[in-house]
Amino acid sequence: MTTYSAVRTTGIYCRPGCGAKPKAENVRTFEQPAAAEAAGYRACLRCRPYRVAGTVPDEAPEIVCRAVQLIIGGFLDDGNEDALGARLGVSARHLRRMFHDHLGVTPDQFARSRRAHFARRMLDDSDLSIADVAFAAGFGSLRQFNRAMRDIFRATPKELRARRRRDDRLAADGGLVLRLPFTAPYDWPAMVTLLGRGAIPGVESVVDGHYRRTIMLDGAPGMIEIGPGGDDHLLVRAHLPHWEGVIHVVSRIAGLVGVDLDPVVARTELATDAVLGPLVTRRPGVRISGVWTPFEVAVGIAVGPARAGELAARYGVPVPGLDHGLTHVFPSADVLAETGEPVAELAKAMAAGEEPRFADASAREHFALRLGARDAFPATDPAIRDAVGDADPERWRPWRSLATVHLLLSG
Repeated sequence: MTTYSAVRTTGIYCRPGCGAKPKAENVRTFEQPAAAEAAGYRACLRCRPYRVAGTVPDEAPEIVCRAVQLIIGGFLDDGNEDALGARLGVSARHLRRMFHDHLGVTPDQFARSRRAHFARRMLDDSDLSIADVAFAAGFGSLRQFNRAMRDIFRATPKELRARRRRDDRLAADGGLVLRLPFTAPYDWPAMVTLLGRGAIPGVESVVDGHYRRTIMLDGAPGMIEIGPGGDDHLLVRAHLPHWEGVIHVVSRIAGLVGVDLDPVVARTELATDAVLGPLVTRRPGVRISGVWTPFEVAVGIAVGPARAGELAARYGVPVPGLDHGLTHVFPSADVLAETGEPVAELAKAMAAGEEPRFADASAREHFALRLGARDAFPATDPAIRDAVGDADPERWRPWRSLATVHLLLSG
């Protein structure tokens, strides 16, 4: 993962590759920009570390990873650390201690830094008004937004926008275009291939190296498009009913395409394996794709993408006028629970907050894989079974999810 260097004599922190050459004895390192900021350092104006993907170490404890995902989903927009700890079954004090030990920052500081960094990128990338940027980034008020930007970047949002470079602004002939940063190596062709394997017709499409899908945002339909951008970012184009809370839409996109977790340790350990080593060496930027909604993926696994597409066409909200075969938003669990379809029981269970019960072990493992489990392994899947051959998958623990993805791509 990215390590940030902070210079005691200047009070500035930088990302790797910055041209600054401080004396080694004056340098501190941080794994999270939020940790550097909490220690009193400000972002370098030359290398702009807020434009680098911030990832959580893949060896971090499960409870920290779960907390981070809740924060990314907006839990601390309205809640507090006490509520977050209660949700995870631990005290806020214990949770803060775990965050400090593994991320160097408290949950509140992590959330605040994420919002500020997202807003800073939006000030660069878009022409949205400063008020729209504030609410798109999840701030509750302009006063809160201005205070956070002054604390972290030592300037007002208006001053920060005035500093953007000529090539920062992303011109758009429709929708909102944003950069989605990632930490290299990242293999977009591999990821778009994985997303295309389970794409639900009418809801998702993969055409010419771009992934597109319909979404529902606060009861109104929208569409997102993800495609290649540069050496350190993808480009996201969003057509949404409003911009408030866009940070959470972009965070879900990041999880969907696997840029929010760089599997450094998993990749390093699997690279030494006789079977997986050549696959990892050939495609070191492979990540694990996530989900847009767990229910949609569960239905796709249960009945197959084609049948899931038929359900979307019958029960989903139509979205007219789109290209690339997109026609409907996938129906919610509440909607399908009221139908006579075979997936109605699955829908009722998931609408009630229960985990889906798959009779097939391979289906259970594929679902766990997409939901972010580190060690999911669908051993009975014919494609996996053929790729494994005589190898013993037990030696790939606890990183069998990444092993599974490499094996699927090797077929």
